[in-house]
Parts: sequence; C-alpha cells; structure tokens
Amino acid sequence: MARILLLSNGHGEDQSGALLAQELQQKGHSVQALPLAGLGSPYRNAGVRLLGRSHEFSTGGIGYTSLRGRLTEIVQGQVLYLLRRLIRLIRYRHHFDLILVVGDVIPVIAAWLSHRPVATYLVAYSSHYEGTLHLPWPCATLLKSRRFKALYSRDQRTAEDLSRQLQRPVTFLGNPFMDSVLTAALPPPTSTARIALLPGSRRPELEQNLQLLLLLIELLPRTVHCNVDLALVPSLDDDNLQRLSERCGWHLESGVLKREGARAINVCRGSFSAVLQHSDLVIGMAGTAIEQAVGLAKPVLQVPGQGPQFTAAFAEAQRRLLGPTVFCAPGESGSREALKATAELAMALLDRARRDPGLQQQCQVEGKRRLGEAGGGPRMAAAICALLP
Repeated sequence: MARILLLSNGHGEDQSGALLAQELQQKGHSVQALPLAGLGSPYRNAGVRLLGRSHEFSTGGIGYTSLRGRLTEIVQGQVLYLLRRLIRLIRYRHHFDLILVVGDVIPVIAAWLSHRPVATYLVAYSSHYEGTLHLPWPCATLLKSRRFKALYSRDQRTAEDLSRQLQRPVTFLGNPFMDSVLTAALPPPTSTARIALLPGSRRPELEQNLQLLLLLIELLPRTVHCNVDLALVPSLDDDNLQRLSERCGWHLESGVLKREGARAINVCRGSFSAVLQHSDLVIGMAGTAIEQAVGLAKPVLQVPGQGPQFTAAFAEAQRRLLGPTVFCAPGESGSREALKATAELAMALLDRARRDPGLQQQCQVEGKRRLGEAGGGPRMAAAICALLP
C-alpha cells in the first residue's frame, strides 16, 4: 500500500482530486490532500483526510482572476497562506511515496520542491486555447524533470502538443470530473423545455452572479413555456437566498423563487447532475460546471459578470477552450443591453436545442472532443498505480 498526497489549487481541481483520491483508496492506497487554495471541501465530502487546516478566500484562491481579484488575494494574505502550505509540504514530504498534482504551475512548483516522485494531471491547461500551448515559466522546465514520472492532459490535442514540446509522453485518459455526470442515469424525455442556471460556487461572487441571472430571467418572454432550474451549492442556504432574492424583488416560497410577471425558478440543491441531464439549455457563470455541461452535449449560454473569476475575459477564454457550442451575447458585462441580448439569444438557442439536429450533433462531437469519454477517473488511477513500487 502506497502513501499518496494530492496537491490541487482551486475548487474544480479539488473536485477532480477528490475523485482520483477515492479511486486510489478503493485500490488500497493511503491518500491525503493538501489543497493550496480554498477549504478543500470536495476532499472532506469524499472522506479524504487533509494535511493541516485549510482556509477559503473570497476570490476562490490563486488562479485566473481579474486584476481586482489578484489585488484582493494579496490583501487577504493568500500569498502568505500559500507559503505556509508549501512549508507544510516540505516538512511532511517524506511521509509520502508519490505526489499527485491536479492543477497548474503552482502545484507543479510545489511538487518539484518536495523532491518526491510526482504524477501530474494538468487539468488547468489546454492547447484549445491558442492552438499551441504556452506553459507559464517554469512549468515546462520542471515537467521535463525526472521527478515527474507521468503527465496526463485534459484533452487529446493537448497531449499531442505537449508530447512534442516536452519531448516525453503526455497521455490523455479522460477527465475524472466528467465521470459523475456522464455515468448518471439518463432522465426520460419530456415535452417541456428546461433551462439550467449555473451561478457558480464561490461566494460572494455567487451572490453577484445570481442577481444578474434573476434580472435575466425577468427579461425572458412568458410566451415561451419552459421550466427553469437553479443549481445551487449548499453554502448559500435558504435564509441567505431569501434575503438576496428580496433585494431583487423576488421571494422564496417552498423551494421556488417567484416574482410577479416573471417565470418561476426551481431551486435545486444536491441534484446538480440531474439538473444538467434534464436541461435543454444551460445558462452559466461557472468554470468546471460549464465544462461538464459541454461534456454532456448541452449548448451553453454565458453571462459574464464582474468577477473576480467569471469576467468577460474568463468567458472569452472559456469559449476558446470549449468551442462553438458555448455562446455569449454582445455588450458590456452586466449592462441592461447585454442582458436583453442574452435573453433573446437564450430563446433562440432553446428552440434550436430542441429542433435543430445540426446543433445537437455539433454538441455531441464537441463534447467528446473537448472533454472525452466517461471513465477518466478509473483509467487515470490505474495508470498512477502502475507507477507505484
């Protein structure tokens, strides 16, 4: 039985890390996690022990944020927090036979500093962004080191690109975060169109995003009959949701958000996979959740917000990553004009999603091309086990 430490740096990375940890535990290995940003809640929920206490910051951790978000990270002490996490890693490094990185350059550097054998799942990088992936310094140099025993990418195009750049094998085995939604039981078809709302998971940005989505729903014409389902994380409980909705002219009643003259919104907690599976159109302001929607062959409509994470720049990068089945209306983020254009585009996409075989086929092709098939978690865990003594 080997001792493995997961290093990850973000909520989506923690989700993938927790899924891999569960697969490795089922194979008899001892697994702990050291989330470098955020609370590491996915690890806790999966029953994976954390190495030390974790802390959450308002930006969700060091990563792809706006300038304001990066300044906030510094003010809130996230850089010092990261340094303390690195010191803990160095202190306990000899307790582990393998370091498993899930993320980007930050955990790559941390793993290299540990002087332990490393396997790396580069979930944060893709050649779909630019055509040729430009890894940030010193990521490429470190990944060529003999300490890194195996490299796994998030798509086949990236695997081929990095294999050429690094002059070593980089393998695409699938994405563990897709397994839970791709293997879920398919719901029976319904005659009623459904829209899924994904406001994200990080607070307080979650509240800002949700207010924009409520404004958007008010603009949807009532002449089109459809159900709207809001996938909400448990951290925004009913009391907080009630206060937020009242500020926007809505009220919460028996799990349904209501406003006179607007269509009702079903509040769904703990049923994220079902919300995605039932949806015909996904309207989102999220990262990993949008990727999961694309992997399920759902058309996605973005609503860029004020950040620090889901800004117009982040949304544009996400469209390059996930391809032509992710749409965004023109206009300044959060403006009335942009919301009106988004509402019009939402109705057009909802109709196409149910009636246009061409769009449906395109969603299927792009989903497999960008995210891969189900079973990424078990395949990656088996490959990691093969590295162990």
